[in-house]
Parts: sequence; C-alpha cells; structure tokens
Amino acid sequence: MNYGIVKIHPPKGVTVDELKRPFVVIDPRAGHGPGIGGFKAESEIGEAMRAGHPCYFIGFSPTPEAGQTIDAVIEAWSVFLGRVAELHARAEGKPVVIGNCQAGWALMMLAAKHSGLCGPIIVAGSPLSYWAGVRGVNPMRYTGGLLGGSWLTALVSDLGHGIFDGAWLVQNFENLNPANTLWSKQYNLYASIDTEGPRYLGFERWWGGHVLLTGEEMQYIVDNLFVGNKLSTSELVTADGIRLDLRKIRSPIVCLCSKGDDITPPQQALGWITDIYRSDDDIIAAGQTIVYAIHEKIGHLGIFVSGSVARKEHTELASNIDLIDCLPPGLYEAVFTKKTQEAANVDLAAGDYISRFERRTLDDIRALGGNTLDDERCFEAVARLSEVTHGVYRTAVQPMVHAMATEQGAEWLRRTHPLRLGYETLSDHNPAMRPLASAAEDVKENRQPVSADNLFLQWEKLFSECMTVSLNVFADWRDMMTEQIFFGIYSQPWLQALLGLRASDSPPRKHPGDAPDHRAFIERRMEELQADMEKGGPHEAALRALVYVRIPENAVDERGFAEPWKPSPCCSKATKARHGICWSTFARSSPRAGHWVTKHKSV
Repeated sequence: MNYGIVKIHPPKGVTVDELKRPFVVIDPRAGHGPGIGGFKAESEIGEAMRAGHPCYFIGFSPTPEAGQTIDAVIEAWSVFLGRVAELHARAEGKPVVIGNCQAGWALMMLAAKHSGLCGPIIVAGSPLSYWAGVRGVNPMRYTGGLLGGSWLTALVSDLGHGIFDGAWLVQNFENLNPANTLWSKQYNLYASIDTEGPRYLGFERWWGGHVLLTGEEMQYIVDNLFVGNKLSTSELVTADGIRLDLRKIRSPIVCLCSKGDDITPPQQALGWITDIYRSDDDIIAAGQTIVYAIHEKIGHLGIFVSGSVARKEHTELASNIDLIDCLPPGLYEAVFTKKTQEAANVDLAAGDYISRFERRTLDDIRALGGNTLDDERCFEAVARLSEVTHGVYRTAVQPMVHAMATEQGAEWLRRTHPLRLGYETLSDHNPAMRPLASAAEDVKENRQPVSADNLFLQWEKLFSECMTVSLNVFADWRDMMTEQIFFGIYSQPWLQALLGLRASDSPPRKHPGDAPDHRAFIERRMEELQADMEKGGPHEAALRALVYVRIPENAVDERGFAEPWKPSPCCSKATKARHGICWSTFARSSPRAGHWVTKHKSV
C-alpha cells in the first residue's frame, strides 16, 4: 500500500510531554493531496501539540501500489498504530486517532476489526450512513441513482488501465457549488490580489494535487458505501472473514460535523447511530461512549482547515480527551460555551471555551431529520439496480474496454482531465504563457490601486454579486430537479417490484440490532452487571452513591474534571495512604469519580 507514518516535531515554543497519550491524524484520500490535518499551525496537529501531546501523521503518496485494496490499507494502519502504542507504552492512555472525511469511515472499520487498538476516536466530516439526509438540502446522495449505479466507476477505472483518477472525485465536490468554483474563488483572489495570493496558493497546492486510487479500492467504496450503504448495518465482511460491526468498537467515538457541510451533512455523519441502535439502553449495554458536536455553518473543508474550528472544536476536544475517555457509556453532545468573567472557576477550563458534555437520546439524532421508509426503498432500489447494471457491464462491455485500454492512453486521459488541463494550460509548460511572468513583474512595479468609490470598481462588484446570485439560483434549480428526477424514477412501484422490492418490506434494510447474537450479547451483559452489583466494599458503595446522585444532571463539565484533589482533615490516614484522596473533596467532582472508577475498574 502507499501509506506511511511520520512523527511531527513541535515548532519552537511548543513543548510536548512524551508521557501524554499520542495523537495520530489520518489524512483523507479522496482525490486531493495529503496534508489537510496539519499544513497550518492552527490545525488538528497544531492544537494537539499545543496541548502537550506527541503527534503522528499518516499520509500517502500520489500513486497506489498494484493490487492495493481497502483491506490492505486498514491492516497497514493497524501496524502503524501498534507501533505508536509501543513507542508510548508508558503514556497515560492509548493513542487518540483522528480520521478526516474518507479516513474517518476507514478508521471506524479498523476499530471494529481491531477493537482494542485505539484510544478515543475522532471522526471529522466523515460519512457513515450514506443514504441519510433531508429532502431539499442534500443532493449529492442522489448521484449514484442518476448514473444508474456503480458501472460508470468501473468504466473509468478500466479506461485508466486499472487506476481511478481522483480528479473525478474532486470534480464532483467542485460541482456542488458552481458559484464558488466558476466565479467567487477566482474573483476573491484578484479583488484582493495584494494579500490573497499566499492563502490561495497554499490551499490550491493541496486541493489541486490530485492523487490516484486503484480500481479495486474505488469500486469497493462505491459498491459498499456510497451506493450499498453497508457499513452502518454491519453487512461488510473483510477479506479474512471478519464482519465489521461498529458495535464492537470499545473506544469512545467523537463525531464532528456541520450543518453547513454539503458533502457530509449531520444526518450522514450521525445517522449510523440510529441505524445500529434501537434504543438508548442498547448503547449503554454495548458499553459504547459516543460524543457528537455540530457546527452551525462551517463547510466541509472548513471542518479540517478552518482556523476558527481549530481554535474552538479541535482545541477543546484535544484538551478534554482524557475526560471523554472517562465518560460512562451513552450518547453525549459536546457543548462549547465562550468563557466569561461571570462563570465560576474559569481558570479550570482550558482554551477560550468551557466544554460541557450533555446527555442526549436517539430522539435527538432523529430530530435532525432523515429518510422515510419510502425514501429508504428508493435508495435500496438504486443499490439493487447498481448490481444489475454493473453485472451487465462486466459481462458485455468490460472485456472490450480491457482489450483497448493501454497505459499510454490512460496517462493521456489523466493529463487532459479538465481540472489538470486548467492548471497546465495556464502554466509555463504553455509557451504562450511564458511572457506573463515578466508582465506581472511590470504590473507590480507600477501598481496604482483605484479608490474605493471608483465608478468602474462599483460596477465590477455589482457584476460579481449578480454573477454569484445567478450561479446560486442555477445550483438550487439543478438540485431541485435532481431530487425530483431521482424520486420520480425510483419511487415507481413497477421498478421496485422489478428489482425484487415489495411494498410490504418494512424497512427494506435489515436492522443489525435484530440479530440473535446481539440480543444474546445484551442479555449476557445485563446478567454480568446484575452479578456485579453486590461486589465491593464501602468505597465502591460510596462511588455508586455519588454516581447515582449526579445522574439527574445528565452532563459533565470540564471544570469538575480539572479540579485538583486536596486531602482534608476528615480523611483518615489509612484512606489517604490507600487512595491519596479525600472523600469530601472527591464528592465535589463527579467527573473525577468517573476517572477514578475507569482507572481502577471498581464499579
């Protein structure tokens, strides 16, 4: 496989404590180049190092190895994480692993297969329930249906001589927002040409560094995830026969998403929770801790590269990762409140915000919106049609494409892709563009900016606003038509019947929670908990009492967790010697009680 891992050296002025649990950031390989998790100081890596944690980065080269598969990538990551754990055997906990976008769902697959390998898992902007969404808001999920399934993916890979060009994935992302792609991004550059250049180039060098995937990898992703949606229903089986059930994950899971994300909306980032669990008790019985945070407006890429998100969400999650690791099983929402002088004990909260983890229920996830049973049947029809069209393509067309495809032809197709061609046409490789460099220097030397009230400048801004509005109106109309065409086709009873779907099938997908082995697991877990209720002595009883008293609050505050333990005169010498804590101080901070319980496993 084409992945590698490096250790990040902290910049000057930043001190790293090797005894703190390490952070490992995994880059998404979704068509663009590596580096999204740390090419700025205010980033996932930057904030984790500022919190004193050693940091590692898993990236990739532009070209995959022959025959590379998703299974091979996951196994490689497990080796990397095992090595990090060895290097930090004396650390406070297992490595914290961050998976961005595509790397997030692959990380969840890894954690389901190797459940004891990771510490807390953070998945940022990662789709896990691919059919989920809200009508009128999330049009990208209809793409597979309008293309007739995954056969086109196989065709592109075959024309690429077994290689899928990641530039097509980037093109799909660009098409979501034509106003930004065709106008605003370039206009904002030239409207602020004296200052905007470095930021523009810094982003475009990453976004435009298109990479490749093997045909096997891309077909697996489209068939099983984008179209098949098999991850959140435990239908995926690895090459060595292991079923990937997300309920097997024993690490706390943190999901970071945004309402402004048109690529991975909150429904796709969080819908896996309701796909897997039928009730809140199911989450507790499985021993799983799930924390989610929803940003109100940031876009997909902003979740990883925005400075404001880094200073808020990533900083707070990094500084409170030990608290998250100690939370009891259940569903929580991370709420970040700006510090004020009126707030109590603000000095105990790291950063500029106070983090609070509040209990939530599955109804809170459902309240975000989602599919009806009729919608689910439409997406299931797409998945079944995809199997048919892909099978027809493999039988009738693929042999001819294989006979005609060559490596030279594949390279020519990659070089003439519209996104690459745009860069190359305007580069020094084009002889007609070579005089541009000297002309640009002349312009810089004789730069004469016009005044802000210049009539032509006002016309220019007005024209730009009209162009942006027009392209946004076009995008809204296109998305509306896409949705209407999708449901107009796949809601037809005759088509669903032709694909083997019946109106009585409710729901069309099997819920993994109904499996007999899971019901047996819950019953066995209940018996174990009941058997443990009578174990322990006075200290265990006191801990249980504290937890019971604080249960109605349904929230944990980072200030309580950060409160230092100070023995008081009421503690006996034996208690201090045995535990090093005072019960009166201990009772003031239930999060610390949770921490002690987790460390000593008394309750």
